[in-house]
Amino acid sequence: MAQPPTVMSSLSPYRDTTAMALGLFRVCLVVVTAIINHPLLFPRENATVPENEEEIIRKMQEHQEKLQLEQLRLEEEVSRLAAEKEALQQAEEEGRQQAEAHTAWDLWSTLCMILFLVIEIWRQDHQDGPFPDCPGGDEDELSGLGGSPLRGLPLPNKATLGHFYEHCIRSATGDATRTREFVEGFVDDLLEALRSGCNRDTDMEMEDFIGVDSMYENWQVERPLLCHLFVPFVPPEPYSFHPELWCSSLSMALGHQGYGQIKVTLADGDPLGCICGKTKLGEDMLCLLHGKNSGAQPSGGGSNDMEDLLCSRESSYLDAMQVMKWFQVALTRAWHRITHKYEFDLAFGQLDTPGSLKIKFRSGKFMPFVLTPVIQCNNSDLFLVPQLPKESCRGTPASSTDWLLSFAVYEQQFLRMTTKTLPEGACHLSCLQIASFLLSKQSRLTGPTGLSDYHLKTALLHLLSRRGAADWKANQLDMRLQELFCFLERSLLEKKLHHFFVGNRKVPEAIRLPEVVRRAEPINLFRPFVLQRTLYRSTVDSFYEMLKNAPTLVSEYSFHVPSDHASLPPKPVAL
Repeated sequence: MAQPPTVMSSLSPYRDTTAMALGLFRVCLVVVTAIINHPLLFPRENATVPENEEEIIRKMQEHQEKLQLEQLRLEEEVSRLAAEKEALQQAEEEGRQQAEAHTAWDLWSTLCMILFLVIEIWRQDHQDGPFPDCPGGDEDELSGLGGSPLRGLPLPNKATLGHFYEHCIRSATGDATRTREFVEGFVDDLLEALRSGCNRDTDMEMEDFIGVDSMYENWQVERPLLCHLFVPFVPPEPYSFHPELWCSSLSMALGHQGYGQIKVTLADGDPLGCICGKTKLGEDMLCLLHGKNSGAQPSGGGSNDMEDLLCSRESSYLDAMQVMKWFQVALTRAWHRITHKYEFDLAFGQLDTPGSLKIKFRSGKFMPFVLTPVIQCNNSDLFLVPQLPKESCRGTPASSTDWLLSFAVYEQQFLRMTTKTLPEGACHLSCLQIASFLLSKQSRLTGPTGLSDYHLKTALLHLLSRRGAADWKANQLDMRLQELFCFLERSLLEKKLHHFFVGNRKVPEAIRLPEVVRRAEPINLFRPFVLQRTLYRSTVDSFYEMLKNAPTLVSEYSFHVPSDHASLPPKPVAL
């Protein structure tokens, strides 16, 4: 039993030695570990990173963002500069191209203008050539404008037209001579009474009347028959009239073509003044410069009132409206002197026609006529006529000092001279009468348009100057009528109908047309159609409607003469 304790005591020194060795090993391990991990022996890269690492990272990110924004701005600036440079280069390129194109355009414009002038000169030189037949050559010319001539509308044949003319127009106008004699006799008496009431020293002098227009050219067809008479008047000494035509002024507007003004001057060049105070005037006397409401100032009295002058206010040009008022007053006083001699009344007619008068018989019938005061233009057969400011295809005067230049006497002379060269019984006037008849009937159906009898006569004058005498034989009435309508159709489609005398150097020298008018720029009578589309459209529609109705009208009137073609009223009985 004593042996076990001995073993335990022998193991105790061994345990202590092992424990000491383990402790020493641990100490050595710690020392080795410390040495290995010492920073001076093995320095690490992040050994100097401060404790605020997150703040530094945030600042670096902000700086990076700023750098990116600056880079974007620089890129945009570079792009803008590149775009501006490219635009500048493109602008320079376009400018160079435009300069080259402008130079080429100027060259072509010059060449086109030269070509146009050559064509215009050639046309002027050959416009007196023979006018082609309407059914042939004109068809191709009109094809681009309005199709076939007259839109294929048929006109009455030769036999129908001949029967119509003999039974309707010739018989209805047979009393034209008696009408002219009646009116001329009465106007002679009226003007003589007017002269007897005028003072030769202070009032205007009325010359003998001149018959113009259709009644004196033998183609009047409209009922009632209408006589148109010009009454030229001249001022007393020391006054004088000096007409100034539109073609003598380079600044005259297109709308004033065919008009003129009348300047009133004194023979010695002094300013205008009234000479009423130099002589005693009766209560029925009319002064040159004063209207009916102004009296003469006695010598040494007050000055003249410009509102009472026959001249326009604050000018020396004759006022057409003032002259018409003066003329109406003079006619009224003249009629009062002779009214006891006649068994009818005299009244003013249409208000829109200057000088329109109407004889009223006790039976209810009436006879109109036009008595117009006119001024002769420089010792020629041109006359300046007062015009009211109304719409018309020939234009409107811009002011009351604009007077229309009338070629009525020259037109009558040309027709008379041409008729002498045509075959006996020529159809030129018959053609114009039928066209005028159809136009008047159509105007009653659809109302007046921009086409008038004056345009018909102008077209006929152009055809007469182009056609030979043999083309106007009586048996060619249907062909010439169709040609007249074809000429009008082409003029309407082109909106161009030149005045026959103005600018027409082909007018015969025997007419003695003033050279200033012959060399003037041609006047387009259809110019209003260019400016007024509504008027043009209605005129063209009415023209074709007239052609469409022509066969029916001619057929009906050939066998039934209207009852309004009454005979002339009995001659007046002087008491």
